Amino acid sequence: MVAGAFPIAKLLTLGARQLSRPLAARIKAGARASPFFRTYICLPPAQLYHWVEMRAKMRIMGFRGAAVKPLNEEAAAELGAELLGEAIVFGVGGLCIYLEYARQAGQARRREEEQAAAMRDMAAALERMRGELDALLAERGGATQSPASDASPAPDRSPAPAAQLVPAH
Repeated sequence: MVAGAFPIAKLLTLGARQLSRPLAARIKAGARASPFFRTYICLPPAQLYHWVEMRAKMRIMGFRGAAVKPLNEEAAAELGAELLGEAIVFGVGGLCIYLEYARQAGQARRREEEQAAAMRDMAAALERMRGELDALLAERGGATQSPASDASPAPDRSPAPAAQLVPAH
């Protein structure tokens, strides 16, 4: 196995996602224990989630306009902590996806830059060779210039005839 071919970024991404679960569990435990976190972070999203879920279920069953009773504080704190934990895992997963996308975009950009540099090098080498060909033709007594000396380069140029390149003996 080639060492450079091992997808270390994908392994790190998987590791980060696996580590986010215990982190989420720890944050959930802290959310349950802290009154501030419980009151202002866990309860509002849990009550909103419960309200939306119950309204959707009632509409599906055909009950219109029925009031939804809020969850008791303990159940709402539990639901809020679960939502917070899932949001953390989802956030870490989304961050991993974004970082992988940015890494691949950077690789594609570098690849395109390398290809453009190679094309520039080949164009410079072609122009140098055309200059050398012109010099050789002029040295051999060629009264004609090569087609490369034209102002507008054409991609379908044919090489000089072989009779001009081979000296007569």
